[in-house]
Amino acid sequence: MARAATTSDAFNAIAEPQRRDILALLRAGERPVNDLARELGMSQPRASKHLRVLREVGLVRVRGVGKQRLYGLDARGLRPVHEWVGGFERFWNGSFDRLEAYVQDLKQTRQEE
Repeated sequence: MARAATTSDAFNAIAEPQRRDILALLRAGERPVNDLARELGMSQPRASKHLRVLREVGLVRVRGVGKQRLYGLDARGLRPVHEWVGGFERFWNGSFDRLEAYVQDLKQTRQEE
């Protein structure tokens, strides 16, 4: 059976650590590919391949300024990831709330002793 493309959606695209690093750099604003490559210690062609993947899944946008192409974060593409992680956030918040209640019960019990 053929393996599914690893770049078909945001989840698969951000599974690659260097792509996450690119997204983190783009949070600060648009940057040309050469700046990203230099900052991450990779070749320009490798950075371009990562940017292409991120662009194809809607996480990065590109615009031309003269001869230069500037890449910027398009965080709307992260909405499915955010929504999925949100379920775990609710889980952890509930767990912490239960832990806090347990600790308060322990404190109350010790004070009564």
